[in-house]
Formats: sequence, structure tokens, C-alpha cells
Amino acid sequence: MLSGMRVLVADDDHELLDAISDGLARLGAEVTCSRNGAELIENLADKGPFDLVITDIAMPWMTGVQAIHAARTAGLGTSVIVMTALREESIPARVQALGKNAALLYKPFALAELEAAALRLLAQRGAEPESKDEHDRARRMTS
Repeated sequence: MLSGMRVLVADDDHELLDAISDGLARLGAEVTCSRNGAELIENLADKGPFDLVITDIAMPWMTGVQAIHAARTAGLGTSVIVMTALREESIPARVQALGKNAALLYKPFALAELEAAALRLLAQRGAEPESKDEHDRARRMTS
């Protein structure tokens, strides 16, 4: 269960975004949705801190990996699950470059797989929400 966890989900596929956010909410998570890379960055800054970010790779304006890389550069260490239907050889390395608190999940996947990946990442960091300092750095990212 993800009870009380704050999760930001980003995907430009509206049906998948709704399905994932509904599934996470049923697992007890408090979910915020973004429909593109720009909204992902805005929500990180304006509505954070989040315990977990789940993002698609291929989105308009900025890919999910680019958005998380920008957040990492700004000092935001939030755990992230990168999901994709793409099978490019470079994707695993791009996700690994985001750090130990990043995981890759290939579409299609079951909600149980998403939950297991989320629980692994949250357990890895002790399920502590981001610090206020990390959130403040994210806010400066969009200023």
C-alpha cells in the first residue's frame, strides 16, 4: 500500500494517466497529475514535495527524463519511476544516469508491478518525504 504517499504522475496519454492515477489512489496515494514535461516541472515546484514521481519518457515540450534531470540538477532527489513503451537501447542507461533512486518500467505493466517498483524505491530512501530545502530548490527552478 502507498497510504499517505504523495505521488506526481506525468504522461501525455490521458487514458493511461487517469488509469495510473486511479490505481495509485486506490492504493492510498495522494496523486497529482501532469500531462507534459512543462506541467511536470511546474508541479514539482508548486505542489511538492513528493515522495515519488512517475513519468513517461516521450512527452511534449520536454521528455520525462529531461524533466527529472533538470530537477536533479536543481538538487531535487525525489525517487522516480520512468515508464515507456519505447525499446531503444539507450533508455536503461539514461534512467540509470538519474541515480540509484530511479527505476525503469516498460509499458504495458500491471498495477502490481508499478506498486512493487514504488515500494522498492520508497523503502530504499526510508519513505521520508523530501526536505523543505529540496522543495525550495525546485521552486527556484521555475522562477
